[in-house]
Amino acid sequence: MSSHPRPQRIGQLPQPYAIIECLQHRLFDGITECVRFIRYCRARGITEVIPPVMPRKEPRTYIPHAFTEVELTNFFRACDNLPSGSSTPDQRLRKITIPVFFRLLYSSGLRTNEARLLRVEDVDWQHGILNIRYSKGRAQHHVVLADSMFDLLTRYDAAISRWYPNRTYLFPARGDSCHTRQWVQTNFRVLWDQCHSSHATAYALRHHYAITNVNRWIDVGFGFDAKLLYLSKSMGHCTVESTKNYYCLVPGLAQILEEKTSADFDQIVPEVANEKS
Repeated sequence: MSSHPRPQRIGQLPQPYAIIECLQHRLFDGITECVRFIRYCRARGITEVIPPVMPRKEPRTYIPHAFTEVELTNFFRACDNLPSGSSTPDQRLRKITIPVFFRLLYSSGLRTNEARLLRVEDVDWQHGILNIRYSKGRAQHHVVLADSMFDLLTRYDAAISRWYPNRTYLFPARGDSCHTRQWVQTNFRVLWDQCHSSHATAYALRHHYAITNVNRWIDVGFGFDAKLLYLSKSMGHCTVESTKNYYCLVPGLAQILEEKTSADFDQIVPEVANEKS
């Protein structure tokens, strides 16, 4: 496992999964419409029912780290070279879990808590589809894994099942529990600091997944909107705007724009040579 899998190319969910997601989203939209209807009736004195308070989004000032290929290669190399030999059960579990866990974040755009809480039964081992039951905002959604990631996950499952044959969670911790948020943060920080001095978090891998997919579509024309919508759904976003926000925050956006527009700009505004007076 010396290399890291490419982020998944966006495609279409098999029909049964698409139908399930459609029904779930309609349920969510129906609740929203009920709240709006209650407000409408209250404004006209028809009812005294109090609508539930909708939580407001808090403004964020966090700018995600823009990973380079070299940084990612070094990080996954560190994941693959954890100490081996005589070790405790926890250390053996860490060695086999970490390379797969962080590659899953990188290649699928999962939130860290979604990956932690995955159960073995949440994996469609025939089609390579994850059922994300514990997510943010809307209810569950589904993620189609890249072929290379699904192959890696299958081999991981076969290996770890020797030690935990009847485990509940895909990435088990002691006592048949799931790993904690602190486990993710600490392990990422330790491995990242071994090869980099810049600041980054495991969650930034989700940002990287979003922008890597969008960057592939720059020249696709009319297919862009459909791909962006599917990307938004696969990442568990309630709206496409949430996905767009990931892209707007990326420091590497200026470089991409320059690469795509510099030639045209130079034709419109030609460079003026410096003249000695």
